[in-house]
Amino acid sequence: MSYYQRHFFVCTNQRANGEACCADHNAQAAFDHCKSRVKALGLAGKDGVRVNKAGCLDRCAGGPVGVVYPEAVWYTWVDQADLDEIVERHLQRGEVVERLVLPDHVGR
Repeated sequence: MSYYQRHFFVCTNQRANGEACCADHNAQAAFDHCKSRVKALGLAGKDGVRVNKAGCLDRCAGGPVGVVYPEAVWYTWVDQADLDEIVERHLQRGEVVERLVLPDHVGR
């Protein structure tokens, strides 16, 4: 049994050396938005959903990125509407949002 039904890790990593990173794509704002949407929908907490910041997930070329467990589905997004779709379809209903899935070949 898992403490949470789903766990969404949002990369908020910032690179000091100028290399590509999720922080350059407003990752903190994405994290804040997802966290507030999960709470507003009553999904947060035990047996529900947890949204966490993550350091580098090593898929910087696809930034911004996040991953939902236990399904291990990797996402990228453009705006808050995309994030809302991830929250409402995947985190709430368990449906993978195929159009936002990060392709397997995208790495660092």
